[in-house]
Amino acid sequence: MSRHNLMDNTTDSADIDTYMNTVGVQARQGSTLLRRIGSGAKNAALVAIAAQLDAARIDLIEANVRDLERARANGLDDAMLDRLALNEARIEAMIEGVNQVAALPDPVGEIDGLRTLPSGIQLGQMRVPIGVIGIIYESRPNVTVEAASLCLKAGNACILRGGSEAQDSNAAIATCIAKGLAQADIPEAAVQVVATTDRAAVGHLITMPEYVDVIIPRGGKSLIERVSREARVPVIKHLDGVCHVYVDASADLDKALAIALNAKTQRYGTCNTLETLLLDAPIAAELLPRLAEAYAPHGVELRGCERTREVLPDIALASDKDWQAEYLAPILAIRVVEGIDAAMAHIERYGSQHTDAIVTESYTLARRFLAEVDSSSVMVNASTRFADGFEYGLGAEIGISTNKLHARGPVGLEGLTTRKYVVLGDGHVRS
Repeated sequence: MSRHNLMDNTTDSADIDTYMNTVGVQARQGSTLLRRIGSGAKNAALVAIAAQLDAARIDLIEANVRDLERARANGLDDAMLDRLALNEARIEAMIEGVNQVAALPDPVGEIDGLRTLPSGIQLGQMRVPIGVIGIIYESRPNVTVEAASLCLKAGNACILRGGSEAQDSNAAIATCIAKGLAQADIPEAAVQVVATTDRAAVGHLITMPEYVDVIIPRGGKSLIERVSREARVPVIKHLDGVCHVYVDASADLDKALAIALNAKTQRYGTCNTLETLLLDAPIAAELLPRLAEAYAPHGVELRGCERTREVLPDIALASDKDWQAEYLAPILAIRVVEGIDAAMAHIERYGSQHTDAIVTESYTLARRFLAEVDSSSVMVNASTRFADGFEYGLGAEIGISTNKLHARGPVGLEGLTTRKYVVLGDGHVRS
């Protein structure tokens, strides 16, 4: 893995320009080489990377401790610290994710829809790598290995630019990836880590269409807005994770309670965490006290509409800003609504098209919710926390997309490929 001799964090724009162009040239060359590499070599590299991560657990945690100490000193909030932290469970999840990617079928080279046309030629579509993918991310060091493994399996070269707050963790993970690539004789240009933390490097990365085919930003809203605004290459992204659970009057209340509790408290700092709970009016008086009792041990602050406060008078009154909020914290907005139409209207107005769920025993209402809610993941009787590449069986994800073109929802291997037409003939000429 190339880190270009850990380039100094210079602010010289000419040096940054030269450096990023070198990264781009090498990435394009790497993508060409990867088209020649078969599934066996790619899988061998992934298995080797997983083994290296397993062997380096102590080093990874020690590096992460240094990052966390620096982050706390710099005043990072709890949500960012949660995303930054590595522990044994998260390292285990990283290893399992890489092994899952290795075990998945390789989509590259698949030909779909092959058919014979009246002219006699055979026509189909082949899955092929996109080429070079740039990933810009903050906090989460696990993205380094997730991005590298998915891009590698899909035959893409990648340029990884992690945040400065995770620099030691990313470097330790990068070392594991480098060793795994070397064991499988994969060229180092397949995965490049941008060595400078200078923000000017991001500006170069997102404006190099001659070298980069797609940009995927993972991080805070300001980062994603900047990338979306300034990029000269296509961007796969989502801005917010304002996720909803709507509990219908027909719902099994025990089931609803378990789902609402898990969706909010299983982990706070993720984009698929529940932020607004919508309750059908007929069951609000019965369910709200049970919800308040369940959330209390987790320290979740509840904010509610006027009708919610009629049952729970001690909670704060929710404002319009609460319906739009991605808290990434133990705070939950609750609104009582009159039926599924009001719930879906609320989601349409305030949602971010990320993940929304309904809890219901009505097949008809479940079908309506699935068909009419315009989000990248829509769920029936399940926690929003399942909106995740690992949980979807993708092995790992490169990110969540709320785009409507190319890739939507958790982006795994297929989302990192494109298709081209292939024609098979036997001397056919057009008359």
